[in-house]
Amino acid sequence: MAQPQPIGDAARVEDAAPSPELSVVVTVLDEEGSLEELYRRTVAAVDATGLSFELIFVDDGSQDASFAVLERLHAADPRVRVVRFKRNFGQHPAMHAGLSRARGEILVTMDADLQNQPEDIPRLVDAVAAGADVASGRRAARHDSWGRTLPSRLINGMLRRFTRVDISDFGCAFNAYRRSAVTPMLGAIGKQKFTKALVLSGGASVVEVDVSHAAREGRSRYSPLRLATLALHVLAGFWPQPIQWIGVVVGVICTGLAVVVFAWGTVYWVLATDFPGFLYLGTLVLMILGIQGFVLALVGEYLGRIQREVEGRPLYAVEREL
Repeated sequence: MAQPQPIGDAARVEDAAPSPELSVVVTVLDEEGSLEELYRRTVAAVDATGLSFELIFVDDGSQDASFAVLERLHAADPRVRVVRFKRNFGQHPAMHAGLSRARGEILVTMDADLQNQPEDIPRLVDAVAAGADVASGRRAARHDSWGRTLPSRLINGMLRRFTRVDISDFGCAFNAYRRSAVTPMLGAIGKQKFTKALVLSGGASVVEVDVSHAAREGRSRYSPLRLATLALHVLAGFWPQPIQWIGVVVGVICTGLAVVVFAWGTVYWVLATDFPGFLYLGTLVLMILGIQGFVLALVGEYLGRIQREVEGRPLYAVEREL
């Protein structure tokens, strides 16, 4: 039986060793303090499965000593592979870099911050081995602030509606995939946010697996502004024809408000002979302007995507590869 080759544009033939059965892709950004512990725990967890494996660390332009730690790990263990970006390109381009180089038949993705426990990897792998295309990590006891969890619930709700896949945690990066489920969607991974949603939108079967979740040490990188940007990515990436739908909703709301305000003003004018027309008119104008601002932001997201496609810019630039 032929050995599987790396998938995507980064496909390369590895002549020195046979392809592993499992690839673990880890995205890294300024995590020098956790990498050695992550490596030890991941190796111990994967060894317990009895599968041959590789660890692919993608350094997304770290400014600390993360790459130096990864160099040491690679020198000590040939199963460790490292990709370093020239600058920070983002989590999803980093995930694309790892997935496109992965050689295993089962692919596990995770972050390097140890919020997810490497000891849960065998459970995800077992779910794929049992027949699922995707083992979706579900953070059973999430340790994040309400500022993270509330926007996350909103985004999860939108993704459930747009992808028509009923899972509870699209935002969890700790997942396992069957290689054949990732390959068709690799061209879109990195360009779109939410890798898991992309794979599932292609018809992959999924089972949810409860995974542990620890509190993050230090400040979260997801600010309210970044979470709002993610919501725009969801709308532009997964909602077909959103401009038409938003136009209908805006028309109905504005027409309804106009009728209500007109009726209220007429009654108030008749009874009190003092209709506050400018106040209500100003409120209505501000509401319309706010809606238009949101629509313009969505249009800007589409225009940005068109610009990137026309320019043909790469998802990322690799500085070194070990």
